[in-house]
Amino acid sequence: MTLNSDTAAAVIVDLVRSRQQPNRAAAQEALVAALSRVNDAVPALQPLAPTVGDESQALYPDVRSAVHATLLLRLHLPDPLDCRFGIGRGSFETVGSGDRGDIQDGPAWWTARDAIIEAKTRESGRHPTLRTWYLASDPDADVPEQAMTNSYLMCRDQIVSTMSARSKRLLLGLLNGHSQARMAAAEQITQSAVSQNLRRSGAYSVVGGTELLAPGIIDTGGRP
Repeated sequence: MTLNSDTAAAVIVDLVRSRQQPNRAAAQEALVAALSRVNDAVPALQPLAPTVGDESQALYPDVRSAVHATLLLRLHLPDPLDCRFGIGRGSFETVGSGDRGDIQDGPAWWTARDAIIEAKTRESGRHPTLRTWYLASDPDADVPEQAMTNSYLMCRDQIVSTMSARSKRLLLGLLNGHSQARMAAAEQITQSAVSQNLRRSGAYSVVGGTELLAPGIIDTGGRP
């Protein structure tokens, strides 16, 4: 058993309404493809990978990376697929190894499990658009940070959950630094239509919130 005193952000993912998917195999294939794209974009201590059933897991060096990865995964999934996330910050330990890599345990993972349960509970109540929740293993020491992060997640998820498929693609393009002209060509619409969509859909609010929460994590090279 290898102990690790450093903190990290564990992420547990599950597919929303997975049992209602008409083609479970196709849904799983789309999820695996989306996981791969996010792994290419966000460095991880342990990349996103399927585990058991409709769950996937990852371990990130910090909360900002975990938060960004959850956003990208939602945007990479084709409609109507969606995911729910629990993010837990804390220490972790490697307790063995398996075919998919290290087998880990510890407060980060336990807290991520609590967080995804909380997300699902809130989603079933007054926050049907919520998909992501964050908890720290020592919440008494990080109440302001935890509250601010979850406030951002609630607003972010509200915007993304109400977006059309096209709006999600345009938001993803914006996060990837694509120009409006490039996105317009891909969507076969005018650049003016792209600009209007980005303004009306809330995409700029999501990008602005991401830049404030995680400065430097977005590639703005192609921004108009």
